[in-house]
Amino acid sequence: MSALPTHADVRAAAIRLAGRVIRTPMLRHAALDRVTGGEIFVKPEPLQRTGSFKFRGATNALLQLAPGGRGVVTHSSGNHGQAIACAAAALGIPALIAMPADAPRIKVAATRAWGAEILPFDRATTDRETLAERLGAERGLTVIPPFDHPHVIAGQGTLALELMEDAGAPLDAMLVCTGGGGLVAGVALALEGSGTEVWAVEPEGWDDYGQSLRAGTRIANDGTGDLLCDALLSRRPGEITFAVNAPRLAGGVSVTEAEVFAAMRFAFEHLKIVAEPGGSVALAAVLAGKVPVRGRRIGLVISGGNVDPAVFARALAG
Repeated sequence: MSALPTHADVRAAAIRLAGRVIRTPMLRHAALDRVTGGEIFVKPEPLQRTGSFKFRGATNALLQLAPGGRGVVTHSSGNHGQAIACAAAALGIPALIAMPADAPRIKVAATRAWGAEILPFDRATTDRETLAERLGAERGLTVIPPFDHPHVIAGQGTLALELMEDAGAPLDAMLVCTGGGGLVAGVALALEGSGTEVWAVEPEGWDDYGQSLRAGTRIANDGTGDLLCDALLSRRPGEITFAVNAPRLAGGVSVTEAEVFAAMRFAFEHLKIVAEPGGSVALAAVLAGKVPVRGRRIGLVISGGNVDPAVFARALAG
């Protein structure tokens, strides 16, 4: 296992990424505070380049590649792939992205638009980590995984540094959309020593992090859950991310499809943010009262906005 990232690595990533990523704003809304009874501070990463927080970690990782490489390869259902493709294009680095054949078309098209090569695979029968490693070995490419990489984790954590600074005072808790655990690991490192509880939020049926935190060891999903939150469908926590998260997270909670759609509608109607299902789960958890909120200062991430139009229409229709 690679050396674990630290709080200092997140601070260093913030310096490295200055001027290369968008410092997304902090959002507040009276309706959100009124409904929840807390003070809610929202970090809207759909406003980030490529429409998700993933651009932070991808850029931080690519900026630290050894010189003379032949390019990079990764596996992604969409957001990490787009981020790697965009960051690679900006730095003049070839990129190969292995994507599930059933990935949302909007994400596939956006990834291809940055000039990356797309290789489809069967989500149900392919071990994506093994596939990426094989492609890297065959083509001499550096593998940049979606979450289980210290530079990726450190880059993702920079959004929490920004939110903490903009909030002006410590938060009582921070809720984070969680798949493989890279974002929540970066957030936990960024907020280390602040006294802020950090919670992993997952879609129902894909709560490997919640199960793993309760068991004290990595537990895999059975892969039969609903595919709505496609950005969060990791089979089990990453080795590096779980080593970071296990001693730091307050716990994990899950949300239903109905709660996700309600959060997407709320984000659109009140915050004027288009959020994808996976990017909405932390907001869904706050609205549904999955963690104590009343009378507390709560931060949350809306992690991405790359939603298929038909899915977004379903959310708005209620």
